[in-house]
Amino acid sequence: MFTGIIETTGIIKNLTKEGTNLHMRIHSALAANLHIDQSVAHNGICLTVVEIKDDTYVVTAIEETLLRTNLNHVKIGDIINLERCMPATGRYDGHMVQGHVDDIATCIQIENRDGSWLFTFELNNANHNTLMVEKGSICVNGISLTVAKTNHNRFTVAIIPYTYEHTNLQHLQVGNTVNIEFDIIGKYVQKILTARSII
Repeated sequence: MFTGIIETTGIIKNLTKEGTNLHMRIHSALAANLHIDQSVAHNGICLTVVEIKDDTYVVTAIEETLLRTNLNHVKIGDIINLERCMPATGRYDGHMVQGHVDDIATCIQIENRDGSWLFTFELNNANHNTLMVEKGSICVNGISLTVAKTNHNRFTVAIIPYTYEHTNLQHLQVGNTVNIEFDIIGKYVQKILTARSII
């Protein structure tokens, strides 16, 4: 379980394909504090540490993960958001995040508001629009954010300077894709109501 509060970023140093798997070697100051078999969220994707060497570590994404996330588009030199799983004694400074990506969204607009930024995204699956509510939580590339407004399968989030400067949002461009995880409570409510044929 994660909270969507990014601890630091990492740089992809190497990508290796093995069958349908993708091994990623990542350089990060976090490497010294990791251990083998630990779960770490990478742009919102929960991956397991399989190797540690000096200030780098390796995680593996299997075919299922590659099909459901934007990892097929990563390249050497890309900066990714990192968060270790929350300890049992920790605080939920963000919201409950599982590290399981629900959809991919495309950035369609970035607006500089002279002190903050508005990012607008379009979901790949329009059927997910019922999982977004204004002022509700959403996880974008592993970042816990608040939905500022929604419009069908599009949504906008407002970004404060600290978040912009300490995550990879500062490198995001129009046309880039991001990983989306919707609020787990909303997903359970939708599942129950659908099963009862209420929605």
